[in-house]
Amino acid sequence: MEQQRKRMLSGIKPTGKLTLGNYIGAIKQFISYQDEYELLVFIADLHALTLPIDPKELRENTKNLISIYLACGLDPEKVILFKQSDVHEHAELGYVMTCNSNMGELSRMTQYKDKTAKISNKESIPTGIFIYPALMAADILLYDPDYVPVGIDQKQHVELTRDLALKFNSHYSETFKLPEPVIAKTGAKIASLSNPTKKMSKSESDKGTIYLLDDVNISRKKIMSAVTDSDSIVKYDLENKPGISNLLTIASSLSKKSIEEIENEFVGKGYGEFKKYVADIVVDELSLLQQKVKEIQESGIIDKVLAAGAEKASYLARKKLNKVYTKIGLRKR
Repeated sequence: MEQQRKRMLSGIKPTGKLTLGNYIGAIKQFISYQDEYELLVFIADLHALTLPIDPKELRENTKNLISIYLACGLDPEKVILFKQSDVHEHAELGYVMTCNSNMGELSRMTQYKDKTAKISNKESIPTGIFIYPALMAADILLYDPDYVPVGIDQKQHVELTRDLALKFNSHYSETFKLPEPVIAKTGAKIASLSNPTKKMSKSESDKGTIYLLDDVNISRKKIMSAVTDSDSIVKYDLENKPGISNLLTIASSLSKKSIEEIENEFVGKGYGEFKKYVADIVVDELSLLQQKVKEIQESGIIDKVLAAGAEKASYLARKKLNKVYTKIGLRKR
């Protein structure tokens, strides 16, 4: 008898544009989860509302995000892929979890403290920034996942989810499975092209960041103007040559050649020739990705994938919410 696979859940917030750093460091590795686990992936569009966002931008980001994941190999035959807002149980259980939490628990969230520290007028802080960890807990608990892949900065949210689940189970009887956080598989760390001591980020300057769906000629120019050093030796040395080391990492990650192999190819050659080599690799990769994204968006498959995913997710979420509502007194036994 085939052993049942463990369940994993992941949510992706459609804010900002995905970068080459996201692609190399996370997306390509994340796709492998679909072969290891029963995987549910949702677009966390309700979470995108915690700070003001233009409706057109939200719709565009959502479409692009789904397209990129499908283009990179996320298989809707293997994965339940859906939008959070298409499954109303998320918002309903989110309210229950908000009522099940207290202000002390939520105010200790690192991201809440970090974000509010940057806002000078405290009275203008959106309430969503404070309560969204309760919605995040609901996102997870609806589906009884065994594992939730997270970055280090999100691990605290899974710990809060476990605390809220324990509290609910203790008060109303066993209801929720306690999920385990797993630090998401990460590939190479990709740095900013303009400041190679910092990671490539959506919030970094445009000059240092390559966006997956930007014109590839813009990406080429950014690589050709990437910060390097006064030396002329193509060698991996993170401490003394962070810019060249970053470009070597990018080239190695996309070409499947080792860093040492690339170093050997460029013995006695200058940075200009090396940058052109890296730019060609990146442009080829992004051109192929963008072509797949274009085909996906023109095919009409996105709406079908999301509708099918929402139906499957709603079936699971409805069963869990009915159980919760019965235990807290909103449904008859």
